Amino acid sequence: MKYRKLGRSGLKISEISLGGWTTFAASVRDPQTIRTIVSLAFSAGINFFDMADAYANGEAERQIGAALHDFPRHHLVLSSKVFFPMSPDPNDRGLSRKHVHESVRRSLQRLQTDYLDLYFAHRFDSDVSLEEVVRAFSDLVTQGLVLYWGTSEWPASAIQEATEVAIRHCWHPPVAEQPEYSLLRRHRVEREVLPISARTGLGVLVWSPLAQGLLTGKYDLGIEGNTRFARLPQFTQRLWSERNVERVRKMRDIAAAADLTRAQIALAWVLSNRQITSAITGATRVEQLEENLKAAEAQLSPEVITALGELFPPAADD
Repeated sequence: MKYRKLGRSGLKISEISLGGWTTFAASVRDPQTIRTIVSLAFSAGINFFDMADAYANGEAERQIGAALHDFPRHHLVLSSKVFFPMSPDPNDRGLSRKHVHESVRRSLQRLQTDYLDLYFAHRFDSDVSLEEVVRAFSDLVTQGLVLYWGTSEWPASAIQEATEVAIRHCWHPPVAEQPEYSLLRRHRVEREVLPISARTGLGVLVWSPLAQGLLTGKYDLGIEGNTRFARLPQFTQRLWSERNVERVRKMRDIAAAADLTRAQIALAWVLSNRQITSAITGATRVEQLEENLKAAEAQLSPEVITALGELFPPAADD
């Protein structure tokens, strides 16, 4: 496993990381399976485990907290996120100072840890002033409950403004953005996120690098069974099309020529961009994690990178 610095910070994160949204979904609640996956990830060199309070309404944090309890804390990089509603209460959502400060303490309890390495504003909150948001997260850093904070799926203009607000008030600025990024979802990241990253020194930790599994080839024959596309229409609507499926089929030959699976070449393509700090993967089976880990060893040639870029060009509606 190789490690990359998180933007301008001194924190080093494994190129492949493990996220909780898929790994700890409702369909994967067997503690022994979870522990096996987490143990394999750690033994393979993965040090970054990415959670959110909204994942299974806190259950993902509880599961990873239990699975990682006996691992050396100083070898781990743990994150969580805050924004989405956690109850019907009007203050149990969003990025108000109240919700941010109360939520981090609940996340720490579920994760069985004294601090988070990273804490993300899970979405931009137009109902709360940026001054309040930046101050709330900065104060958590000052208090030692959080070491670094970042944003997820924020507009580039808001990231820029948040950074300027922090500098103006001598507060702690965000150090990372977590966007969706894959061969099928390129446009926003390459047009907005990577330029703001270059200007401000943000690390970029990307989620869904396999486009919810579409890039692995598992949907070559259509949507079947209890798959993510069958259960989650919001992703089906954004990612599924006959054109995309056909492009994924064509990717098979490019991957085979590089002696890689389609999942591995898709992950290796994401990591070929040195501005990307880590690709956050999910796994519901040990075999999936084992396959993904091999992407960290792959070195794509310029010709392969070009071929993939031509097969999956960025589009404004991706």
